Parts: sequence; C-alpha cells; structure tokens
Amino acid sequence: MTRRSPFRPVKVALVHYWLVSMRGGERVLEGLLDLFPDADVFTHVYDPAKMSEKIRAAHVRETFIGRLPGARKHYQKYLPLMPMALEELDLRAYDLVISSESGPAKGVITRPDALHLCYCHSPMRYLWDHYPDYKASAGTFSRMAMPPMFHRLRQWDVSSASRVDGIIANSSFIARRIRKVWGREATVVHPPVAVEEFKPSAQVGGRYLWVSQMTPYKRADVALEAFNRLGVPALMVGDGEMFKSISAQAGPNVEVRKRLSFAELKEAYASCKALVFTPEEDFGIVPVEANASGRPVIAYGRGGVTDSIVDGKTGLFFGEQTADSLAEAMTRFEAWLPRFRAEDAIANAARFSRDAFAAGFLAALESCRHGQMRQVA
Repeated sequence: MTRRSPFRPVKVALVHYWLVSMRGGERVLEGLLDLFPDADVFTHVYDPAKMSEKIRAAHVRETFIGRLPGARKHYQKYLPLMPMALEELDLRAYDLVISSESGPAKGVITRPDALHLCYCHSPMRYLWDHYPDYKASAGTFSRMAMPPMFHRLRQWDVSSASRVDGIIANSSFIARRIRKVWGREATVVHPPVAVEEFKPSAQVGGRYLWVSQMTPYKRADVALEAFNRLGVPALMVGDGEMFKSISAQAGPNVEVRKRLSFAELKEAYASCKALVFTPEEDFGIVPVEANASGRPVIAYGRGGVTDSIVDGKTGLFFGEQTADSLAEAMTRFEAWLPRFRAEDAIANAARFSRDAFAAGFLAALESCRHGQMRQVA
C-alpha cells in the first residue's frame, strides 16, 4: 500500500548524493519516490544504465560534478567540489526538500519557508570515524593532501547540518554517530526492505551463507578463516577487490561466487543453515532478508544489525571482528539452533517492510513540520 504525504500539493525536491549503483540508499530513494512520485531528483552523478526503472522514470538532474571529466567512474575524486556544487543548485521553487545523505547531499540552500528533512544513511564516514582507514589506503600524494582538505570538509559538514530542519537516521547506530559529529538529535526510521519477496523453504541444508561486497571492511577474510578452520560447508557470494584472494584461499568446503541471480539468492537464503554477517554496517539489509527467508543470522554485534537482529531469538552475535570470535559463535550456534523458530525471524523482518518505512517517514515528516522531531522506530 502506497502512502501519500499528508500535506499536498507541494513541490518536492529529492537530493541524493550520487546514482551510480543500486544499493540500500537507492532503495530508500525508491521509497521516497513512492511517497512523492512527482518529485524532482538532484544528484552529483547519474548513470541511468545502472538504475532501476523507478529511478529512471523520475526527472533527474545532475550538479556540475556530472559534467566533469570521468565523473561517472571517478566521482569521489571530486569530493572537495561537491559542497560548492550543492550550494549552486537553485531550489527556490521547492516547498519540501528531502536530502538523502551518505555522500554530500544535505548542504543545499533552500527558501527560508521551505522544509528541509534529511534522511541520513550515515554522516560521511571517510571524514569521521573511518578517516584513518581511508588515509592509510590512499596514495602518497592523497595522504599529504587529505589532512587540510578533510579538515575544511568537516567544518562544512557540521555547519551544513545546521541548515536542516529535521534529521532521520536509518538506525540507532547512525543516530549516535549523528549526535557525536553533528550535535543533532535524529529520529530513527529504518530503510525499506522488500521482505514480502522472500519466503521460507522446507528444504533447509547444512551450508552456511555469506553475502556482501568483497571489500576490506566487509571482512570476508574473517568468515573464510572461520569456515576453513571449522571445515563447515559454506557459500560466499560477492564481487570486489578481495574476490581473487578469497577464492584462492577457500578450502574445498567453501564455494565462492561473484554473484547470484535474484532467484538463486532467494533460494540460498531460504536453504542456508545460517547467514554469517561479518561487517559493521550502518544498517544492513542482508540480515533482514535472511530473517524474512526464515533463517537465523550469526552477526558481528555492532552497528545497525543490533536494531535488526534479536540476539538469542532471530540470531546470535559475536563480540569481536575476528575468526576466533566468529568460530566460537558458530560453535554456540550449533547448540542453540534447535531453539530457533523460523516464524520468529519472519515476524522480526516484517518490522522493516516498505509499508513500515512509509508510515515511519511520514510520521517523522509531520513531527518535523511541527518542530517536534521524535523517535520513530
């Protein structure tokens, strides 16, 4: 059921950081387009070929970043110019502006009487708590340029947060990060997950499942080491710079795939013994999809997963991002599994449906209109 904004008609602008792949942030943008189908979309860089039909059907405009050389592939190199690009947008025609923030999006300038609500997937983590990791992985020139450049970007990031009338966080974890770096309180409205598209199976196997991008912070290496050490059957799915090394180190008990079709992914969720989730994510849609498929999750117990998985009921947490900690949790899991009930996991996942997102977002919008942003979980 699609919900409409309670105050109409208004002219709405949706500002999204960049549109170059379909991930969790873009699913939120789709949810916002369901609520405001006539909204104009503004973004720094737009690659229509990689977007869903729903986003392609919208009126999308790029900032000047999209006209710079190589912007579609190397947009992040233009990060220092993005604050200026946002401030150059003319949004005077819009009564409601909704920014979708993970990269720079919230720093637009609006009319004094316009309402600006920010849905924050995360403050730019490369400016804040993940900065040492990004700096360590950068080249020599970039490492030299980053301290003064990022210092100025942090100043802009904090000052532009004060322009926003209300902030929504996608998890309690991100609400705490917002409080720490922006000094603002945020309402929590979890992202929309298409939980109705996932179903349990009567054919549950004995194989563990890991699904994510194979990039360093996702910690596929932790999962692989635990699978190899325990000798348990496992399927690891994901592409990225670590794919070759993970494939080379996988034991005969571990199958490694770059990708699955959606039908194959649904089958993998529904038939796995458990999903193993190793990253610290801002929210994390994958564990919700596993629960919606009636399967438990063994997750690193930090980040947004503490909102989505109920420890001891729909899954188990492990306390350190190491193979030792994960292997110990998997041993505990074997003893706990007979107490797991698929119906508990499915009911838990229903809290993150698209209808739940729509209701939560509109409630937060109404609170923002009345200057009373409050917690909406």
